[in-house]
This record gives sequence, C-alpha cells and structure tokens, in this order.
Amino acid sequence: MKTSKGPAKGPNTNKRRDFLKKSALASSVFIVPRHVLGGPGFIAPSDQLNLAAIGAGGKGRSDIMNASVGGRERVVALCDVDFSGSAAASVESFPKAKLFSDYRRMLDKKKNIDAVTISTPDHIHGPAAKAAMERGIHVYVQKPMTHNIREARMLTEMARENKIVSQMGNQGGSNPLLGMVQEWVDSGRLGKIHKVEVWTNRPVWPQGFAMPAPDPSQKPEALDWDLWLGPAPETPYIPNIHPFNWRGWWDYGTGALGDVGCHLIDIPFRTLGLKYPKDAECSVGTVFTQMWTPDYHPEGCPPSSFITLHFDATEKTGSPIEMTWSDGGIRPSHPEIIPADQDIGGHGSANGVLIHGENGIISTNINDSSPLMPKLYLNDGTTEFGPEVEENEEPEYGHQRKWVDACKAGFGSEEHLALTSSFDYAGPMTETVLMGNLAIRSYMLRREVTGENGRPRQEFYGRRKLLWDGENMKITNLEEANQFVTRTYREGWEM
Repeated sequence: MKTSKGPAKGPNTNKRRDFLKKSALASSVFIVPRHVLGGPGFIAPSDQLNLAAIGAGGKGRSDIMNASVGGRERVVALCDVDFSGSAAASVESFPKAKLFSDYRRMLDKKKNIDAVTISTPDHIHGPAAKAAMERGIHVYVQKPMTHNIREARMLTEMARENKIVSQMGNQGGSNPLLGMVQEWVDSGRLGKIHKVEVWTNRPVWPQGFAMPAPDPSQKPEALDWDLWLGPAPETPYIPNIHPFNWRGWWDYGTGALGDVGCHLIDIPFRTLGLKYPKDAECSVGTVFTQMWTPDYHPEGCPPSSFITLHFDATEKTGSPIEMTWSDGGIRPSHPEIIPADQDIGGHGSANGVLIHGENGIISTNINDSSPLMPKLYLNDGTTEFGPEVEENEEPEYGHQRKWVDACKAGFGSEEHLALTSSFDYAGPMTETVLMGNLAIRSYMLRREVTGENGRPRQEFYGRRKLLWDGENMKITNLEEANQFVTRTYREGWEM
C-alpha cells in the first residue's frame, strides 16, 4: 500500500496566478496589447487561464473541454487514475498538457495552474477541492459538491476565506428558462407555496445489495486502484466499480440523490429561496430473498427511497414548505389540475418537480440532458408553458465558460457574483441534498435487543424523524446519526 501523506501545505507562491488577480491598472501596465502581438482576435498568453483537470474522462472530459472555451484558454495538466478509458480522448485534445495520476502531485509540481475542474467519483470531490483551494487555485467541482455535509460546509467557508472563484457542476442552474419559473414565483401567481414534490427514475446502476467481492486478479493494468480509493477504506480491487457503478456504494458515491438531486432540488431551492431544512425522515425499499431477511445492506444505497424535509417559510413562499423526494421509479400522484394525458415533470413523467401553491402548480423537469419545459397551471384554468425545445447558444448553458470568465475577472467581480452555483449557494443546497442520505443511512441503524420471548432480535432504532440544527450541523434527537455528517478518512487523505 502507498503510504504517502500527501503534499506539504503552505502558501501559494505562484507569481503568475497572483499577477492575474491584480487590478486592471496593474494589468494594463504588464500585459502586451493583443493587437501588437497578433492582430484582431489574438489572445495574448498572459490573457489565458492555465487550466487543469482532476478527472479527465467521462464528465471530466466535457467539463475541461467546455472550460477551455474552444481553445481560448490553455490546458496545462490532466490528472486521472486511468488514462486507458475515455480520458485518452482528453489527452488527444490537449497534447501539450502534462499527465498525472495523483492530483496531489500535480498540484505540487505544476505551479502555474490558475483553475481546476474536478470531475471524479463523489468521494474525491472534497479532498481534491480543498487541496486546490489551499493553493489559491479556483475550482469547478462536479455535483454533488461533496460526499458529506461537513465537507460542503468546509469548502463553502474556505472558498470565501481564500477568495476562490467556485462553481458546482449543476449546469441547469445556468439555464435561462429558470427565469420563467422564478418570475412565476416572484410575481405571486401561485399565492402562498406550501409543498414541493421531487422525483427521479434513478438509480440506473446496481445498488441496494451486497458489495461485489474483491478480486485483485481482475484489476485493469492502467488503473491505479489505490489512488482511485483515495480517502475510502483500503480494500482489494472490486470488479465493475470503476468507472461508473461506484454511485451505489456509500464509501464512494451518494446514490440517486447525489446523481440528480443537485439538478432537481436545485429548482425549488433556488426559486423559493430555501435555507437549511429543519428535519428529515425517510423510508426505503428492500428486497426480501427469504422470510424476514431484507437483502439491502448498510454499505450500499437502497433500491428506492422516499424522503420528507421541512423548511421554514421564506419571503417567496409565504408559508412553511414540505418537500418530498422519491427515487427508484416512485413518483407523485398526478394532480387533478393537470390534464391526465399530460406528463408531470419531464418526458414520460420519469423525473420532475411539482411546486404547489394555493392558486396552482408549477411543473418542471430535470436540468441536464432533457429540456427544462416549465409549465404553470392555475386553478382558474390559466396555463403558461415554456418552450418544448431549448435553443442553447453554447454547451451546458455556458456554465463552465462563465466560471472561467469569473476566474479571470476575479473574486468579488460582477462575473463572479453572477455565477449561479458558486459555493455560497451550492454549499447549502448540497447540504440539503445530502440530508436525505443522512436520513437513509440512519434508517439502517440497528442494535440487538431482547424480545418479549427472551430471544435476541434486531431493532432499527434510527427510523424516526431526525431534527436538524443546520447552523451547527447536528442531529439533535439521535446522536448516532451524526456519524453520517462526516466520514472516516484514510491516512494521507484527511480533510
């Protein structure tokens, strides 16, 4: 096993990055005008951002491609634990980039990195973002922002303190059609809003059962398994976990909530101005393989779940909010106000959001590959629909490009303040999403007790409403549940 404890911590001495953060006056003195160097449209080297990617395949490829803005910015380094897969295409796209397998080594060796995209399994998001921000490097982190609530709070505060330009990869937050939903809410057309229903057809990967048995003989030669594990417990190679099926296991992923919760829950959280939830409770689906023996294991996410969160009233809602989340193909009942032959949420009603007010309902959809398609239904028969086909001028609504522009403009600039998912917003929203997972994991807490017949039996004592003190990140009525606010980190990967 590798015993590296990671790079030494210290102040960022990158003079070039400091230079980019100087005032416009200083920049005008030191940057050679573009027209002098290369004519109209020429981008001077000093005007380019030096980008790196932690996770260069899959979603990581599209993130770094979009962040490079068609070659406008310079990609100087790529980091991945396996360059034999889709990350190989990123190597071809950026042949001058230095290649690394350990992001800690990359951040230590490449002193000229200005900003980094982080597109890895969920358990790496927090440690990698922290390591970058300690060095003054701006960060774009895929959703969910972190693997657990404590990490989200830590990164939120750290970005503010270190003046880091941050963005979470829930690109639907930059969808201009969200403005239509926001206008319906802000104009008061729904009246007082009291309920939100959110649902998804995920998971579409294996979860809910026992972890596959380790088998080191099947480990791909190009994969650095120890680096893939990162902060997770040391274990021999587990077949078929990499590169996609990690989502269903708590050591690495965050289940259906982590996959699409930051897309779907983002819509009501953003438009209604919600804050930390007050409580969380859940039930989960199980599969019984024999009498009274549920085939659902605590190390894995359940095959389905139903979660309820409550929020205080906001200026936009006028009343307290109850939010429900369901996954595994469980969806809400079709509201009477919406015609029975029309979908709720998105196509086929597979994913969606319903916002219920005293005057009607907003029905809308997931914010990634399918159109947002906002629809307003009022009790008086009035309807208003957004376009069924979106016309996007740039990939993913410019979510990565806007972050890059904000990095160049600097912390506190108009461009930075205009970002839709900087950590000041994305942190609390991610915490809310992860509250659902805290409830799920607490649901499986059990202990052995003596039954009425004198025989031992298992008691599931975590199956209750969990009361949440959001400011202090603490469950107040079940201490054992607080273990899921954070995690245990392997040596060398601590946060």
